[in-house]
Amino acid sequence: MTQKFPLSEIYGLTSQLRRATVSVASNIAEGWGRGSRRDYRQFLCIARGSVLEVQTQLVISRKLHFGEATILNRVEELAAEVGKMLWTMVVKLDQKDSD
Repeated sequence: MTQKFPLSEIYGLTSQLRRATVSVASNIAEGWGRGSRRDYRQFLCIARGSVLEVQTQLVISRKLHFGEATILNRVEELAAEVGKMLWTMVVKLDQKDSD
């Protein structure tokens, strides 16, 4: 999606958006690799924060008319879905801690 952004944004919004999306998967993996439920939950929350960052950057992209509207719509939908999945995982881990 960011390939369609202006070249002047390569070190700005394009870079930020790409790094935030990579951060989501990286934090999930790192949390899992820590081996404790508490650490995993913490890193899931960090990953969710990165999803929120992506969502904010998508709003900014739309307002600046970067990218194609249909692609932005789809990416926004996917980001929202990933955010919900992460939150569900956090809630499930919290429930297991209270059992």
